[in-house]
Amino acid sequence: MATVAELMRANLLEVFNERDDERRAKAIAATYAADVEFADPEGVVTGHEDLNAKAKGLLEQSPGFVFAPAGPVLVNHDLGHLAWEFGPEGAPPVVRGIDVALVKDGLITKLYTMLLPA
Repeated sequence: MATVAELMRANLLEVFNERDDERRAKAIAATYAADVEFADPEGVVTGHEDLNAKAKGLLEQSPGFVFAPAGPVLVNHDLGHLAWEFGPEGAPPVVRGIDVALVKDGLITKLYTMLLPA
């Protein structure tokens, strides 16, 4: 069973940073509960398919951009927090944010993404 820290890194790097549809779908199945809820400033999506579409759409509208951790994963029991950066590879980030996730039975059940002011 994955740790909260491992799930937070997988969420950022293996799902939202993965441009290959097949690899991203496998990572989603291993990282999130089937009924996962993902909330960001644009709205809320539920389930693997909608989360996959969200990640794919974000990557498609940002060619050449990559996510990178902006610090360590912080864990408090079943709650994980990870700051991140997003921008062109090798350049300063365009967007910064944080992910907060609730984990149950080794899977992320709720994920909240907040954008940090520029």
